[in-house]
Amino acid sequence: MGEKGTHERVPHAKPPFTLTQIKKAIPPHCFHRSLLRSFTCLLSDLASVSLFFYLAIAYFPLIPYPFPYIAWPLYWVFQGCTLTGIWVIAHECGHHAFSDYQLIDDTVGFFLHSALLVPYFSWKYSHRRHHSNTGSLERDEVFVPKPKSQVPWYSKYFNNPPGRLISLIATLTLGWPLYLAFNVSGRPYDRLACHYDPYAPIFTKREWIQVYISDAGILGMAFVLYRIAMAKGAFWVMRIYGIPLLIVNGFLVLITFLQHTHPALPHYDSSEWNWLRGALATVDRDYGVLNRVFHNITDTHVAHHLFSTMPHYHAKEATEAIKPVLGEYYRFDRTPVLKAIWRETKECVYVEADEDANSEKGVVWYRKNF
Repeated sequence: MGEKGTHERVPHAKPPFTLTQIKKAIPPHCFHRSLLRSFTCLLSDLASVSLFFYLAIAYFPLIPYPFPYIAWPLYWVFQGCTLTGIWVIAHECGHHAFSDYQLIDDTVGFFLHSALLVPYFSWKYSHRRHHSNTGSLERDEVFVPKPKSQVPWYSKYFNNPPGRLISLIATLTLGWPLYLAFNVSGRPYDRLACHYDPYAPIFTKREWIQVYISDAGILGMAFVLYRIAMAKGAFWVMRIYGIPLLIVNGFLVLITFLQHTHPALPHYDSSEWNWLRGALATVDRDYGVLNRVFHNITDTHVAHHLFSTMPHYHAKEATEAIKPVLGEYYRFDRTPVLKAIWRETKECVYVEADEDANSEKGVVWYRKNF
């Protein structure tokens, strides 16, 4: 169920079920947040990060030439993937899915995200608005598709294999910091929407102090990195921390892009959008063994959008439980990730309503040709 042809559209009509009916299909224990289990998952990830770090600093200098050219890329990939798992746990803290205690969730999330140079509270608030407005052309916060008339003039010159490759590389390496600093790919605002600016239009007055705290966390981590670079050298910091962080950032963009960008998914304007229709306009993907490393944020994203306070270790069970209720409204795409991102980059250029007279004009779909 949910595994349809790539271009077979997800239904966009008002669902014949309610959120309450979906929730009743899920075993009640799936909504239970265990502080012990959450910390066990976190400590397991931290142990893996520590092991990879120890191997790199203690044994890599002893490896004879040319084997370091193999060892270091392996370290970067393994460390980057594990740190992405830690990033996901911090993301759960922002959703209050780590424990029953908001203070614990915010404390853990703040330190984890700050260590990965993410402004915890700032992104928590913008991400909360994304969950509140998923699939909305006017109010969604990230990877908001553009109508044909708003696609930049230069995009047509990148609508070819070399251009798409350049765009992908730029998106995966620069996309995350550009989004945080300049709201690139985000919802349009009437002025700069920067996650580091407490007075940015993203935030309300009640959130200003926590944005300042987020900035303090980033500055504190930057100072730590500066002191280490003074002691060990900038190249040492880049090898041990910088390149794995680039991999984390790349995965964040890749995962988010593929969760919300698909030729079969609708988007809605204000005349048609409602929360449930928007929450269902997302897709689960298969990353193989990385599903588990990333705490299943990849293959249980539909359930996550429906019930964001549910801890990740129950999401697989919950996903299986809701499939019979969602029916055709659930989409799972097993397309290999590299093939999928190339296809979506090629086929999801802008959105447009169908020209059929019977189609709903407030519902738009991705197109690929200018």
